[in-house]
Amino acid sequence: MKIGIVSNFYPPNARGGAELVAQRVADALYERGHEVFVLTTQPFEGVHSLFPRIRERTLEAVYRFYPCNVYYLRHDRSIPFLIRVLWHLIDLIGVSGRCAIGQVIREEDPDVIITHNLKGIGVSIGSEIQRQGIPHIHTLHDVQLSVPSGLLIVGQEQSWLNRSFLRKWYETEVKREIGTPNLVLSPSTFLADFYQQRGLFTNTRMEILPNPLPPGSTGKRGTRMAVRTQFLYVGQLETHKGVVQLFDALDQMGDEIELHIAGEGALSDMVVQRAKRDSRIYFHGFVSLNHLIRLLQAADAVVIPSICYENSPTVIYESFLVGVPVIASRIGGIPELIEEGVTGLLVKPGDTRELASAMETIHEQRDQWWEKYQLIRDRAKPYSIKAYVDRLESLIKEIV
Repeated sequence: MKIGIVSNFYPPNARGGAELVAQRVADALYERGHEVFVLTTQPFEGVHSLFPRIRERTLEAVYRFYPCNVYYLRHDRSIPFLIRVLWHLIDLIGVSGRCAIGQVIREEDPDVIITHNLKGIGVSIGSEIQRQGIPHIHTLHDVQLSVPSGLLIVGQEQSWLNRSFLRKWYETEVKREIGTPNLVLSPSTFLADFYQQRGLFTNTRMEILPNPLPPGSTGKRGTRMAVRTQFLYVGQLETHKGVVQLFDALDQMGDEIELHIAGEGALSDMVVQRAKRDSRIYFHGFVSLNHLIRLLQAADAVVIPSICYENSPTVIYESFLVGVPVIASRIGGIPELIEEGVTGLLVKPGDTRELASAMETIHEQRDQWWEKYQLIRDRAKPYSIKAYVDRLESLIKEIV
């Protein structure tokens, strides 16, 4: 079977967990014997970059192109608000995205296309796939089809922008442009309910399919060797990820702990400066999956202090793969993954005292938590890439 994958970003051009999931699924489908190709974006590199071409072949062929807009999505952090509004309007119409997927469909003639995040490559790609008569599966990753930024911050649910006619108009236009996929996959019940309560995908079959673990096995974790308790933060270094709250919680703790930080983002310089002033902080920057696994094997717990509504963070799956407990905000789809007191601890988002208290609990009971590593890994088995692709293949057969 020939399967197309569409994602706004795709490794090595990655920004978050969604594109890593897209790559894991594409690789696994290829290894099952399917023909797989990917359509994704790239920065502007002259007129030739406006047209999709195969830029590299890993396991799958990867088409890249620059979606014609006022700037490239990866550069949005420094863009003024009104220009971002214009960008979202152009992206919604998505003429270049429609043309790109149309060209690739003619060249590849796929049996089915699986779309992931479409902001930045063109929401209307969805309706164009359906117009071409190709079975379409859409995979949800965040709230960006309702909230254009993809960020819904705790305490801002009833802000003027979220309650205004503009958001409702945007949702109506998204519903029209993305069309009616044959199937929508949501990694969490939270996100499925979020969209259906807002009138999106109400006439579409919805399946809950949690994100897959990375492929392979990490082996036995080994004996705990560190003198100090090691906490690990992995992810984007952005305000909505709770990085500031994590530092505030750290300020309430003693010298018996370490905080390791892996990632990049707008707060990178701030993290670097904090690491220079505080000997408990170690900044690793962006790390590969192999490097991340090594950090996880040494960590006593992973911390996810998000103050935005998360769907199903990939770092939770990666932590469970190694057997590491997770301290995370009780928000969005996170509580669906973490079993309180068994695979981790949940805290109120934005509450630095509660976050510090949870970290103290891990610190005081670190040996007991370390001994739970095999139990945590066992809890992760249903999320294996094999189980994910088994279910995905079954669903594809039903709609093709």
